Amino acid sequence: MKQLSLGSFSYEFNRSQEPRIRIASGETLRVETEDALSGQIRKAGDHRDKEKVPFSNPVTGPIFVEQAEPGDTLSIQIESIEPRDGQCATYTGNPKQLCQWLGTDVPDGAHVCPIRDGSVYWSDEIQIPYVPMLGCIGTSPAYGMPSTMPAGPHGGNMDIREVTVGNTLYLPVFVAGAFLYLGDAHAAMGQGELSATGLEMASQTTLTINLIKDKVIAGPRIESPEEIITVASGTPMERATAEAFAQMVLWMESEYGWNRWRAYDLLTHVAEISMGYYEGGGLAVKIAKEYVDHPS
Repeated sequence: MKQLSLGSFSYEFNRSQEPRIRIASGETLRVETEDALSGQIRKAGDHRDKEKVPFSNPVTGPIFVEQAEPGDTLSIQIESIEPRDGQCATYTGNPKQLCQWLGTDVPDGAHVCPIRDGSVYWSDEIQIPYVPMLGCIGTSPAYGMPSTMPAGPHGGNMDIREVTVGNTLYLPVFVAGAFLYLGDAHAAMGQGELSATGLEMASQTTLTINLIKDKVIAGPRIESPEEIITVASGTPMERATAEAFAQMVLWMESEYGWNRWRAYDLLTHVAEISMGYYEGGGLAVKIAKEYVDHPS
């Protein structure tokens, strides 16, 4: 298995950067990533200082996938996401739209949470189950140079909890080599990521990357053992919701043999939604395979 160490921070999905590593389809890769806070909160008394380190979501990469070309798809099996330092960190963050009700005098609230025995120790009294995920992972677009703050058809800062261990993420390829980046691992995250901060951790993530030639997808897809999942991003979130549902209908039609309007009807009754950062508009639509496997 190949290993990709941390290296210098990247804050863009940059197709012009020299690849850090080259892999063939089917290879497994262990990738070290820094936390979304650029490593600023390590111990009691630390705080997030965006004037000193003005960016969020540093990512490791790019990973060059041999023979990947525009019009292909990457299949990324997430084998494991492990805390690099045995801890995670969080802080209160900017309440933004909540200021109308909560005010603006918000404390920094930074604290470090140990991770052990399958739990995050948020306080002496409260333990949160360790359910790791990757908040930010994506390929490089052919045009423009998106930062690691927004999400889009390339993936990016989706903050979707289903990008997790045991699931497979599918991403479109836009440039030769795909130029894949990843980071922003969370030990856990609530729906909506209210303060724009999960339980942020530096990680060692193990991925198996396969190339699917001549398969075009409109944006990120996820497959778990029990569900298929589409992801869309943007604001207002109603628009992302509509797009994620539409992409699910089209997926069911093209690959599972569904009539699109029957799929539309069924989703009305059995679909579920997973929500990323509420201001970023990241939204996933899910349906259980037990339904999808019986086209109508």
